[in-house]
Amino acid sequence: MSKLLYQAHPSVWRSHPFGTLVALLVVLAGVFIAMTGQIPYLSPLLHPYLSPLFAALPLPEWLDLRMVGVVLILLALLRLGIWWLKARFDHLEIHESELVWTHGFLNKNYVETNMSSIRTVRVHQSLFQRLVNAGDIEIFTTGDLSELSIKGLPRPAEIREHIKHQSAGES
Repeated sequence: MSKLLYQAHPSVWRSHPFGTLVALLVVLAGVFIAMTGQIPYLSPLLHPYLSPLFAALPLPEWLDLRMVGVVLILLALLRLGIWWLKARFDHLEIHESELVWTHGFLNKNYVETNMSSIRTVRVHQSLFQRLVNAGDIEIFTTGDLSELSIKGLPRPAEIREHIKHQSAGES
């Protein structure tokens, strides 16, 4: 195999910026609720409704609003963990003569494209992606449909330059 020029995994926070931010805020809120047993601004409003319910039902002592905090923490960490695992099992490698995209965990998909057959590389960056130096890449070989589409890769301009330099160098 030829010399490796570039390799990367999609970035979780670059692929899901607002979802990652919300998940981290939910973790912080869950920690606060788990430590204090209070939901800011809601506990005083819910107390008249929950007190008779807790008094009427034989609930264990440990079951209070602290459990809501623990559940919030677990759900947010689960979401972040799923995104992280998905990103770890996607991998792009650019070699001198070919581009290799690996996708999946149990079911693996490999896309190998010869550099000389790449016709067009399209990079799309939203404003946020430009700020964090990430982007979505589409690679076209023949026809009007992209051969490969990858979202959330770091340093997309570097990827485009590698491909452009290698495909121009072979022709």
